[in-house]
Amino acid sequence: MVLIDKKILAGGIALLSVGLALLIYFSSTMPIGNAGMSEEEAFKLMIAERENRDYSTLASIMTGIGFLLVLISFGARRKKKGGATKPVEEKPPA
Repeated sequence: MVLIDKKILAGGIALLSVGLALLIYFSSTMPIGNAGMSEEEAFKLMIAERENRDYSTLASIMTGIGFLLVLISFGARRKKKGGATKPVEEKPPA
């Protein structure tokens, strides 16, 4: 008896690995500023920081969903075709 649904497990592992890879990428490409920036450059820096934070949030959500799929796959079972049917109740003769 198989207790693991392999398709859900594979999808969960894929989401988990892609999410983690994106998190590592976005944390390594954090935009930084320098001293003496003009107001326009500072504004562009704030926008770039916000975009990076938003992408990191999306990657974290993707990682979380992948982790949940991995956990769900351990309890998911497929129903068998032609499994047990309900027994027919016999009526007593009248």
